[in-house]
Amino acid sequence: MTEEPSTLYAKLLGETASITWKELEPFFAKGALLWVDPELDLIAAAEAMATDDGEKVAAWLAADQLAKLSETRALDLFERDPPLWAVVVSPWIMIQERAQD
Repeated sequence: MTEEPSTLYAKLLGETASITWKELEPFFAKGALLWVDPELDLIAAAEAMATDDGEKVAAWLAADQLAKLSETRALDLFERDPPLWAVVVSPWIMIQERAQD
């Protein structure tokens, strides 16, 4: 993508939506979901993926703060059905559990 990071951040923020696990299940079956640790900024992580910031992405992967959604976590999400945030950075859908206020 050739957009300036601040513009891209705003674009991704505008494309982020609340979603339920039931709506995400078909994408899990296709292996298209990435889990973003709640300690990370979902949009900043999406921005790093979209701009191929390999250094940041590699660090998050190594720290297990960004990962392909595991079957264990999928089962947990299915059982608890917590509110989730999602943003698409093709070919991935990046998801994160919403903070409980």
